[in-house]
Amino acid sequence: MTSPFKPPSAAGRPAFPVRLKPDMGVPSATKQVVVNPRPAGVKGMNELKRPVQSVVPGGVGLDSHAVRARMVHKLVAQGVSDAQVLAAMGRVERHRFVDSALANQAYEDTSLPIGLGQTISKPNVVARMLELLRLGAPGKLGRVLEIGTGCGYQAAVLSHLATEVYSIERLRGLHDKARENLRTFRLPNVHLLFGDGMMGFARGAPYAAIIAAAGGESIPPAWIEQLATGGRLVAPMQTATGAQALVVIDKTAQGIRQTMLEPVHFVPLKSGTN
Repeated sequence: MTSPFKPPSAAGRPAFPVRLKPDMGVPSATKQVVVNPRPAGVKGMNELKRPVQSVVPGGVGLDSHAVRARMVHKLVAQGVSDAQVLAAMGRVERHRFVDSALANQAYEDTSLPIGLGQTISKPNVVARMLELLRLGAPGKLGRVLEIGTGCGYQAAVLSHLATEVYSIERLRGLHDKARENLRTFRLPNVHLLFGDGMMGFARGAPYAAIIAAAGGESIPPAWIEQLATGGRLVAPMQTATGAQALVVIDKTAQGIRQTMLEPVHFVPLKSGTN
């Protein structure tokens, strides 16, 4: 999913975090993607100056590798087979992304509320979408755009699967929560943005992959434009019956190929910021 073409110049990249403006343009031409080292002036999660915290809910032992290993074994039993996805899921401590009152449910295959009417997706759904996104790639993905940061959990998993992750959240409260959650992990390749995810992030394009955690009636044109040729997009989308299903979009030199998969249930895709 990479090519010899060069990515956009680092000179035009903003410092992070940034607030995206509605008038940010979308590039008129799409290039193949090769991810360069982190641009000058862009702060990774390990450069934040707040002190590192490593608080684990008392008495529950959720920082144990064995707890995550059991979750991974369940994912294998449910049909997830991508070794890199399974390894990434096993490395990220999911309980650190939910409220302490829900920590004991963190490794169950269930979605959990994270505030502001949003949820953290089931581990199986996260793994399934990431497996679709990778499509058996032998190495890491290049630059990935995530629509809907939420609590930051999927961005943390993506950090082990991609060379660079741009993650956009439209709700200020969740954007701030994700930044706080990710401080402990010190991830230099994860960049959090506050803005309208429906517009994508043109200044970081083209992307080797795009993944969305909210579904609308159609895939926003900006996402297709910002996806590299040879890239893949995975997102929920509303079907003709009004239900949601996973859609996979492959952008090839010949055009766009869209595949509808199994039913899912995500929060609705909305525009603007709040």
